[in-house]
Amino acid sequence: MPSPLLPLTWHLARRSGRRGLQSHLLAAGAAAVSALVLLVLLAAWSGAGTRADRTDWRTPQPDRNGTAVQTLSTTFVRGEPVTVVDLAQLPGREATPAPPGVAAFPKPGQVYLSPALAELVHRLPRNQLADRFPEPRAYGTVGDAGLAAPGELLAVIGRAPSDPAVSEAAGQPVMDSGLAGRAVVSGFSGTTPSVFTAQDRSGALIGIGLLVVPVIVLATAAGRLGAARREQRLAALRLAGATPRQILAMTGAEAAAVGAAGAATGALAYAALLPALAGLPFGIGTWFAADLWVGVAGSAAVVASVASLTALSAVSALREVVRSPLGVAQQSDPRRTRMIRLVLFAGLVLYVVVTARDGGLRISQQVALLILFYGAFWIVGPWATDRIGRVLARFARRPATLLAARRLSDDPRGAWRTVSGLVLAGFVAGFFSVAHLSFDTFEHPDQVAVAAPDGAHGRAAVRESADRARELLKDAGVPATVQALTGDRSDGSLLLGGPGILARISGSDPARLDAAATALAPLNPVSPPYTDKSLTAVDDLVQDQLRDLSLASMAVSFLVATASAGLTAAANVLDRRRVYGLLRLAGTPLRVLDRARVRETVVPLVLLAGTMTGCGVYAAVKLNEAGGTTLDATGALRLGLCALLGAAAMFTAIGASRPLLRAVTDNPSQQPD
Repeated sequence: MPSPLLPLTWHLARRSGRRGLQSHLLAAGAAAVSALVLLVLLAAWSGAGTRADRTDWRTPQPDRNGTAVQTLSTTFVRGEPVTVVDLAQLPGREATPAPPGVAAFPKPGQVYLSPALAELVHRLPRNQLADRFPEPRAYGTVGDAGLAAPGELLAVIGRAPSDPAVSEAAGQPVMDSGLAGRAVVSGFSGTTPSVFTAQDRSGALIGIGLLVVPVIVLATAAGRLGAARREQRLAALRLAGATPRQILAMTGAEAAAVGAAGAATGALAYAALLPALAGLPFGIGTWFAADLWVGVAGSAAVVASVASLTALSAVSALREVVRSPLGVAQQSDPRRTRMIRLVLFAGLVLYVVVTARDGGLRISQQVALLILFYGAFWIVGPWATDRIGRVLARFARRPATLLAARRLSDDPRGAWRTVSGLVLAGFVAGFFSVAHLSFDTFEHPDQVAVAAPDGAHGRAAVRESADRARELLKDAGVPATVQALTGDRSDGSLLLGGPGILARISGSDPARLDAAATALAPLNPVSPPYTDKSLTAVDDLVQDQLRDLSLASMAVSFLVATASAGLTAAANVLDRRRVYGLLRLAGTPLRVLDRARVRETVVPLVLLAGTMTGCGVYAAVKLNEAGGTTLDATGALRLGLCALLGAAAMFTAIGASRPLLRAVTDNPSQQPD
């Protein structure tokens, strides 16, 4: 015999009226935002790994019995890195397979360019870029399979085995930064990704650690939206004879259905937004849309997870219905919080501080500690809100303040759900506003260096190279001062104390620097000329990633917080409409109710968000001390902007539900309940 629970649940949901439908829509909206953000986070993490794996073929993996020579070098144009892979088939050996993205193993003189580099080669004057490569009959194209990003600059060049570019002296890095290398290879099944993509996944993992808890808070809040109305209805069923198991089953089914519908909507929004998401730069550039697609199975898993969180949250809120249905029906039991929350909070924070103080943690361990830290505040939030309400009630002098204080004490969990997103976002804002990571950099924006080739380190050979460099630069029309450095003493230049040629370009014009680097290439076919970008590229990339990560984390945090605050504020109005109606019948002006609603949000938000922001600032200060850097002078300005943004998000969220408050209190004597 089929169970009547599901038909009864469906019947009650259909008969819940317009207010019930509004509660369901708000819960579905919260689930949709949660699923969308979770899918975006999962896509960033998965996509970062995919594109890093696609670059590991460029790092030469030595094979004693290899069939080809592969060298990796990096040059720069307009300050952007150009990865150059030189390949030479060894005579008398088996044919080497083609590298990923290239139609065939390049023969001597053949040049394959990525689409972005091909466009740049045709757009810039030849003496600034194209002359650095052999001139083929026609350029080939490196396909997507060999590229990390659509805009990546990559060249694959075929060489003769005797070419200096693949000689044993080639592939020597200026610094041990992974920008150059050489090996005899038999294929392209490397395991070490490019330095430009190696840190992408760690950065995405940090972003997940910063954002996953606020998103989970929002997903669980979806199960609590409309909880008061649902509890009243289920308490009546409980008093009519329904068993606790039946009550839990009905609640779980209803919440899971609403959560699944909302999460599926979020998944569809994610799929529709993929092209736009792919256009967001991170690390080496934008994304291929396919890299950000987590697949049907991944999307279904996220939808199922959000629906499960929603259902579990709704079921866990029914303890009072199961224990005391009469008390719930009469609303006679205020929802107090217990001191155990403070004890758990203190224990978790102490564990995080002690563990982090030792340092040397892996990225995954740091993310786990961050989640624990967030979880500690999530646990103590309702307790702190309850105590704030009690203190506020003791000193209240105005009706609106007294009403707000009573609401905070009567339902601290509901008040915490409204502000929790912005409170947790305060940590992200406080941290990234003040954090200032910088590295020791070689700032020589006007220099182009050429290391002396092997066998030409003598004083006379270096001076001869300097004379030739002056002629090459004069022919290229680049005004510069050329020095011949023999490496007898450290001079603080790009040559790092080694012998070679140093050209100081007048005006530090990027076009002149590129023209100089191109013109000086014949001086050393083994090691191309380089600028300060060759020494700072990896550090610059890390700093750019942190900047992108901070901006994205703050943007998503405020998006989630605003959605959470707006949806829960509207749901609270629906849940309390009976109270609001009775207060209106008793003569309470609507503006007093609205002021009370604002104050019950503003007071805990200012206190708790201020505490979290202070924790974020403290963590950033410690990070700056560990990195040997000072506070960012513009941090206070950014923090002020974040505070203004948070305040605007809060008032927007509360203001959006003001028409709903007016609607539910209009003609309260005619309301059915």
